[in-house]
Amino acid sequence: MLFLYSTFSFAQNFKYQSLLIDEKLTENADAVVRLDEMVVDVLAQDHMVMKSKRVVTVLNKKGRKHVHAYGGYSNSRKLKFIKAVVYDAFGNELKKIKEKDFIDVSAVSGGTLYSDYRVKYLKYTPTQYPYTVIFEKEIQTKNTAFIPSWYFVDGFMSSVEKNRFSINYGSSGLKPVIKEKNLKNLNVEIENNENSISYSVANIPAVRYENLCPPSSELAPKIMVRLNDFHYEGYNAHVENWEQLGSWMYNNILKGRGELPESVKQHVNELVKDADTDLEKAKIVYEYMQSVTRYISVQVGIGGIQPILASEVDRVKYGDCKGLSNYTHSLLDAVGVENYYVHIEAGRNKVDFDEEFPSLEQGNHAILAIPNGDDYIWIDCTSQTHPFGFVGDFTDDRMALVMKPEGGVIARTPIYKEDTNTQKIEGKIELLDNGTLKAKASIETTGIKYDNRFNIENEDKEEVLEYYQDQWSTINNLVLKDYKFSNNKSEVKFLEEVTISAENFSKPSGGRILFCANILNRNNFIPKRYRSRKMPFEISRGFLDIDSYEIKIPNGYMVESLPSKKEILSEFGEYVAELIKLDDGSLKYEHRFLLKSGTYTKEKYNDYRNFRKEVSKSDNAQVVLIKKNKA
Repeated sequence: MLFLYSTFSFAQNFKYQSLLIDEKLTENADAVVRLDEMVVDVLAQDHMVMKSKRVVTVLNKKGRKHVHAYGGYSNSRKLKFIKAVVYDAFGNELKKIKEKDFIDVSAVSGGTLYSDYRVKYLKYTPTQYPYTVIFEKEIQTKNTAFIPSWYFVDGFMSSVEKNRFSINYGSSGLKPVIKEKNLKNLNVEIENNENSISYSVANIPAVRYENLCPPSSELAPKIMVRLNDFHYEGYNAHVENWEQLGSWMYNNILKGRGELPESVKQHVNELVKDADTDLEKAKIVYEYMQSVTRYISVQVGIGGIQPILASEVDRVKYGDCKGLSNYTHSLLDAVGVENYYVHIEAGRNKVDFDEEFPSLEQGNHAILAIPNGDDYIWIDCTSQTHPFGFVGDFTDDRMALVMKPEGGVIARTPIYKEDTNTQKIEGKIELLDNGTLKAKASIETTGIKYDNRFNIENEDKEEVLEYYQDQWSTINNLVLKDYKFSNNKSEVKFLEEVTISAENFSKPSGGRILFCANILNRNNFIPKRYRSRKMPFEISRGFLDIDSYEIKIPNGYMVESLPSKKEILSEFGEYVAELIKLDDGSLKYEHRFLLKSGTYTKEKYNDYRNFRKEVSKSDNAQVVLIKKNKA
């Protein structure tokens, strides 16, 4: 009997039975983080050990993304052990995963220069929900420059039963600098001993995602951790501010990485020999780099912070963001154009570097800055298609670290304001008496609107058709008759000349034809309704749409009714739409919609929703034509 009891106990883990989870933690949750624990031991300036244990109960298919069962490693980052166990809802062991059972793959595809960086991850396909994964790993490294920020919440739709972060340090000189963010309304237990600091939280309910809310990384409670005295790949550093960090990077990590073959230097100097200004030279060099290299995606956090040698990038003709930025930096140096390497957090969400917390851990990308008066021209060297000096929504409007010999400075990348993110449509539209639509449209875009459209010039005809069918989804049976694109990279303008037709666009009925006047740019977006909004909302990037259509109505028909002129003035934007009868019996539709960017309190969400409802209603307002009586 004792033997049977012992065997049964070994096969179960009662502590992590799903049935024991507090109902408050399963509400709104796809997963419950039962335990998330990290212990960082800073044993010396060049010796750090990170041990983690993570226990996640996955409640449904969406919750699988919260398991995070993986470990990255390289020559300088040793994965000492990694293991996992999977349990069912009753705590019965389903599977034990040893290190040899994890999938081991390159962290980078398509480039042998980065073969050192690998990742082991758990591949588990569940047969039932809920299930629980216990995942543990240990990492040892000489590099203490990166101590990851610690989040106490895993994101939307995920609750926390227990979360703990501890850092132990071998001497007072290794005491970390810690910055707390969004902890105000969190019950955090902090233990601060002579050679250790720990943070603990418990029982945090899940937060449901709300439409237009800021990213969870901005809202979530977290701590940022760094060392004033750290080590990276053979270099020691003492850093207390961004100026010192930029200087250390420039004079240690970047120094000596820019050598190029003499033949390459001669070639780029020949390319720029007729250029009159440094910016003209920079543009020629940038476009040359775009034409001869390709981009391999390697995030700064995976591939370290030191770029591949410029000579190696020139040899193999590819690189990651660091390698291509350093290569372009070297080419610009070769033609005498002043420029600086930049560390930045990239992505569609705008994330600033914290000006009070100098840490390379904040960034994931590298670009270049070229001095231009009191400002900079910014270039992203990973794009083979972007115009010179245009970074788009991947790195716009955020604080970044510009690295100079005399020190680093924090500067803001370009802000694309509402009136620069424009779309102008001029159209000639004809409606036939059988309901067929014929239209010719000229569409000009700039700013972020340009960024969203210019790549269609590289697509084939079938993909272009699918693009317009998606853009004009309110036009059924759309046929693309003709199209022509013009990409003005110097002015960052994209022009589309498009001819379309659509049968049964508007079916005549009872001697009448009904159709929406705004045929080519209808705004149907209405934010989701919430009875009790919990979070603020943001309009990340505003825009300006200006539309003008001439609409020829079918022979034998006249206007029975038109929507009245609509004007809306709001703190969120401006809207005007008007239909005018012309002398020849056709109609002129004028439409202008300005949406302002900004972050707003939850109390204003309903006002914004009502604003977009009014815009949508007006954009869908119908014209009624009636058949003329025969004389």
